[in-house]
Amino acid sequence: MSNRDNSYAAVMARKNEIMKMSTGLDYEVYAHSPIAFDYERMMDDTGYTMEDVVRIQHETKVGDTPLFELHNLTKAVRKISEPGKGARILLKDEAANASGSFKARRAAVSVFEAATKGYKGVIAATSGNYGAAVASQAVQRGLKCIVIQEVYDSRGVGQPEIVEKGRKCEAYGAEVIKLTVGPELFYIHLLTLEETGFFNSSLYTPFAVKGVESLGWEIGNQVKDRYGKAPEAVIITHAGGGNLTGTARGLLAAGCEDTRVVACSVDLSGLHMASDHDFNRKSFTTGHTGFGVPFATWPDRADVPRNAARSLRYMDEYHLVTQGEVFYITELLTKLEGIERGPAGNTSLTAAVALARQMDEEEIIVVQETEYTGAGKHHNSQLSFARENGIEIRRGDPKDNIPGKTIVIPERLDQVWGRAQDIENLRKSYLRNAARTHPLSDWDEGDVSFLAKDLKTEQDWIRQQMEQMNGE
Repeated sequence: MSNRDNSYAAVMARKNEIMKMSTGLDYEVYAHSPIAFDYERMMDDTGYTMEDVVRIQHETKVGDTPLFELHNLTKAVRKISEPGKGARILLKDEAANASGSFKARRAAVSVFEAATKGYKGVIAATSGNYGAAVASQAVQRGLKCIVIQEVYDSRGVGQPEIVEKGRKCEAYGAEVIKLTVGPELFYIHLLTLEETGFFNSSLYTPFAVKGVESLGWEIGNQVKDRYGKAPEAVIITHAGGGNLTGTARGLLAAGCEDTRVVACSVDLSGLHMASDHDFNRKSFTTGHTGFGVPFATWPDRADVPRNAARSLRYMDEYHLVTQGEVFYITELLTKLEGIERGPAGNTSLTAAVALARQMDEEEIIVVQETEYTGAGKHHNSQLSFARENGIEIRRGDPKDNIPGKTIVIPERLDQVWGRAQDIENLRKSYLRNAARTHPLSDWDEGDVSFLAKDLKTEQDWIRQQMEQMNGE
């Protein structure tokens, strides 16, 4: 072992071997081609039913979270809507989970799997909320936990939200390896998995996504039990895709086939997530387009060979909101509804306000998650840090927001609109990425069938796009 080559290139070359060792999954058995694989078989092979997931989560203080109707916010939205418009806004309060976010659901199943398979510890590479969830679950299952976290820019400055998340991981007893931004994260993650022999509690394994299915299942059943029908729309904060994928699958399991699945991300267009310069010029570390768009257009950029989080497979719409709009709605939730939750978790609430104005009063829109707040995660801490980094903070029209330069906080609720993201263009980008991975000339009917399912479209549309790409 001491003679093992631990250079960057050598460790990356061992990626599949390390992943097989650290997850207990042989992804090759599902592969049809470099792009297509048997997704449903991979999910089924976890062996967990919905009943299993619910039982596992209840053992460690996860799930069965409250669903609140936001009466005062709904009333405020109706005042600025056309007559008869203004859907009921419901909030699934995931801050009630152990660790304070929906990611406890993902972690619960992953850590249970690790314990069942006899691993001595678990490792997660994450900006923090998921790391805290894994650490919380690990301590309850008697496992060690290592969290690998990008915290600093090259000046050694860490964003308050990320620093707070690291503190929370340590509070649960995890060892936190703190890195500067850059390509080292994945390398250190792989190297640490290999050196420790711990389980890879990746966000993107089928175990993690299975854990989120209970969230969609609960939402569907809670709404139907209380209101006698399925929700018309569920708004889901979208980053790496596991939140949306798991929730959508859970909604389908609850019989909510006609519920619109709406993704929402904070628009950070123009900021590069791996840039040392841009790292501290964003006020959201997750739930933004820097993750949402790349992972939608190529899920398999993840740390596992085949990503179980595949958002375009389930997404009906994609809505973008600005940082200023989210900060405004975060403050409004506190003032109108008497609950204080973290800004990142209020991303989907911001989109819900905009979309509820377009929906009828008798319709129901569910905001799918909240997260805990406090210390560095509080919106005032984030805004203070933005000012320190030269970001202009002002009130006005949020359409004037420029990521990395200006955060414009609305003056009135009727200024909260956001904008739609073009899903058709995302699908085309996905296909271009697929063609780079597997030459278009080698695609067969199995590839076409997989791509149609993965993009929630028809096989004829895939063939049309193939013809166009051939002509380019």
